[in-house]
Amino acid sequence: MIATLIAAVLLQAPVDSLPDLSHPWTLRECTQWALDHNLSVARQEANVASSEISKNTADMSWLPSVSGSVSENLSFGRGIGGNNTYDYGNSSSTGFNLGASMNLFDGLATPRRMELARLNLEAATEDLAKARDDIRVQVAQAYVQILYNYEIADVARHQLTIDSLQVVRLEGLYATGKASAAEVSQQKASLAQSQVTLVQARSNVRTSLLSLAQLLELPGWEAFSVVRPAVEMSSVLLARPDDIYADALAVRPEIRAEQLRLEGAGKQVQIAQASYYPSLSLSGGMGTNYYSSFGTQGFWDQLNTNFSQYVGLSLNIPIFSRFSIRNQVRSAKVQQQAQQIQLRSVRQALYKEIQQAWNAAVTAQAKYEASRQAALAAQDAFVLMQAKYENGKATLTEFNESRSRLVKAQSDAVQATYEYLFQTRLVEFYRGGSLEF
Repeated sequence: MIATLIAAVLLQAPVDSLPDLSHPWTLRECTQWALDHNLSVARQEANVASSEISKNTADMSWLPSVSGSVSENLSFGRGIGGNNTYDYGNSSSTGFNLGASMNLFDGLATPRRMELARLNLEAATEDLAKARDDIRVQVAQAYVQILYNYEIADVARHQLTIDSLQVVRLEGLYATGKASAAEVSQQKASLAQSQVTLVQARSNVRTSLLSLAQLLELPGWEAFSVVRPAVEMSSVLLARPDDIYADALAVRPEIRAEQLRLEGAGKQVQIAQASYYPSLSLSGGMGTNYYSSFGTQGFWDQLNTNFSQYVGLSLNIPIFSRFSIRNQVRSAKVQQQAQQIQLRSVRQALYKEIQQAWNAAVTAQAKYEASRQAALAAQDAFVLMQAKYENGKATLTEFNESRSRLVKAQSDAVQATYEYLFQTRLVEFYRGGSLEF
């Protein structure tokens, strides 16, 4: 049944639609596509559809059940005829019956099953929300990784430009006898290394784009690219982990899902306890039959003569069930205790996640401030070193060392920037905020 529901959900989703890769995608577009096409989300949607069916079944269980039947029997050999004598011959009988039954009281098990089905549906809906949130986090993380790789590639291209200009400059100086062949060769080696660095940076961009495309289930990802938004970085005053956790308890779907399941476990206990009570049911029906043999009346006469109706009440009083009811109640209470433990476990896991996210955000904030200052200082130092080198007051080795420090400082600053951006957004996401930027 679940497999059929998954197939139905997938058929309803636009899985056959081709993505428009003619323009770079924003984070919102990436997230929406993932929510529409991710298989984990589709499975949870199927679970919600299944829970809706179960709830509808439970809601309709209070209605009476009605059934009809038609029977036909043939007899061969000696039998009794319509004149109440036995003789040899063939006979047949035809019966028509219509019956209905309705539960009047079952220890309130039926309304509690209806409430349990509602709770299960709400829990499945919260599971779907959790699956959607997980996808949002994964997409945002992959998106930020792409932006980081874009920036690193830009740094590599900039350094390649600098090295190319230095090779041209040294070759000119070498032509006039003001630079040695060794210096030209050393600078060309630096240029070749910068080319390798750029190739690796571009490869990292492609790899991160592929990772996001696979997460989005994108067909034909080769033309896929993302928008590089103008991100405004500002200092964020982070709330304490306990305050974040208090807010998260009210909005996180995984907490709500387990709370609903705990309520459902309480309903399961009540349903099991309902078996201790007597049950009362009402039934009624009508029927007639036709008997064909020697000496019998005609078809319509018999149907009219044999027509009958009935109505009845049935009271079932449990007296001794070999302790099965008691054990069912005990089992339901054990499951209720297990669900209480599960709820505490999920709460503890959420608190640990928030602590880790808060600590990562604080660390990222400090790294962002420090690395930004380090990159500015490295840039100033490189400008001075470049001027000294071009005026013959510094060696090529000193120039390359200064350049390497600048590249590392810029790379660290870029990494810290996007790590700070993602971690602060993640902390706010736990409180019900958005991951978009």
